[in-house]
Amino acid sequence: QVQLVESGGGLVQAGGSLRLSCVASGRTFIRIDMAWFRRAPGKEREFVATISRDSSSTYYTDSVKGRFTISRDNAKKTVYLQMTSLKPEDTAIYYCAARTAWYSDYKKFDYWGQGTQVTVSS
Repeated sequence: QVQLVESGGGLVQAGGSLRLSCVASGRTFIRIDMAWFRRAPGKEREFVATISRDSSSTYYTDSVKGRFTISRDNAKKTVYLQMTSLKPEDTAIYYCAARTAWYSDYKKFDYWGQGTQVTVSS
């Protein structure tokens, strides 16, 4: 089991920045692949970004490329999502996700946090 706790959400104006954090516990962090997803009002949950165990590989959905950066600190058991140039369409609940098994589907994750709200005003 992996437990995940997100923080860092809030209200920000368009063009602003936020940094989300997610602390993991329950398993050896360096053996966990991490990701961020989001769910906008009235929409399906959407993949945002993922990072490999050793930070050697990252992947982003097209709509956030160049604006969001995923990173991790294995010593702190924490994954981050730095969000810049925020747009109203980035408004969503952001979820941290983790997996310990390898899947061919890069969007498949087994463990989820409770989510943190990000609201971008125009």
